[in-house]
Amino acid sequence: MDLRTTYMGMDLKNPLVHSASPLSQSIDKIRRLEDAGASAVVMYSLFEEQIMLESQQLDHFSDYGSESHGEALNYFPKMNEYKTSTEEYIERVRQAKEAVDIPVIGSLNGVTTGGWIKYAKRIEEAGADGIELNIYYIPTDPKRSGAEIEQMYVEVVTGVKKSVAIPVAVKLSPFLSAPANFAFRLAEAGADALVLFNRFYQPDLDIDKLEVVPHLALSESNELRLPLCWVAILYGRIAADLAITTGVHTHFDVLKGLMAGAKVTMMTSEVLMHGVKRITGILERLESWLEEREYRSVKQMMGSMSQKHCAEPDAFERANYVKVLHSWRPDPTGRLNQ
Repeated sequence: MDLRTTYMGMDLKNPLVHSASPLSQSIDKIRRLEDAGASAVVMYSLFEEQIMLESQQLDHFSDYGSESHGEALNYFPKMNEYKTSTEEYIERVRQAKEAVDIPVIGSLNGVTTGGWIKYAKRIEEAGADGIELNIYYIPTDPKRSGAEIEQMYVEVVTGVKKSVAIPVAVKLSPFLSAPANFAFRLAEAGADALVLFNRFYQPDLDIDKLEVVPHLALSESNELRLPLCWVAILYGRIAADLAITTGVHTHFDVLKGLMAGAKVTMMTSEVLMHGVKRITGILERLESWLEEREYRSVKQMMGSMSQKHCAEPDAFERANYVKVLHSWRPDPTGRLNQ
């Protein structure tokens, strides 16, 4: 069975990619992901806030001498002792490329163009096969329009694409007013792939301590439906590869993603919950399912259930909304009415 696919111009042995997670902070765990069957790995994200904070700290310490006393030898800080997490990230990318044979994709998480161009170049120089721009931004300013926010995204992609030769993917939020048009604009700006969707980690409220607290909830398979819908709609309409990254937990989820039109499906939550061997199990079940139905390759099914190729294209639009509402039936046991 031929499980091979292509993504951003890269040849992959199968469509199961490990998305950005804490596991990629360890070279040993990256090796284990490769051994389990992952066809590529997206490194954990380098955050804009880290870059800005470290820049501020560096400016602060550069104002103080390393030996500031009456008989000081000099008045400059010992810069060789100051190693930023940014430098550590670049080194980790370099180590990962040396340790595994599968593609390694760097991840930049931010919203502005400035520093990303510089660090995109450094990630490329470290040997990364591609870069994923995880543009995580919550537009809280009521005076900023959606058009302004979208233009900011486009400028980030345009700037990074001009600065590197390796392919660039954009990981998007689902909270957009016109996702199809925006996807088209990003592809025109040079995005080689779109990754659907980023999960906003919404805070919770501690009503006893009266505090806002972070709350991380791993994904579930039912969350696949939103990216599945938009991949199916965008397939064949934009000049960029498509990837699904939310709700991939089983071989059925992988199959649905491919049939909708994704080139790859990205998985993290399932691995964090059940270990890297889960990748091996999913790939085995994927291959068995394909053989039982006499598929020769995964490429045969890609996009077969997209809106473009679906017998009922209206199923992805408003017509299906009415059907869904009318499909509800009361619980025959009566438990829901208790």
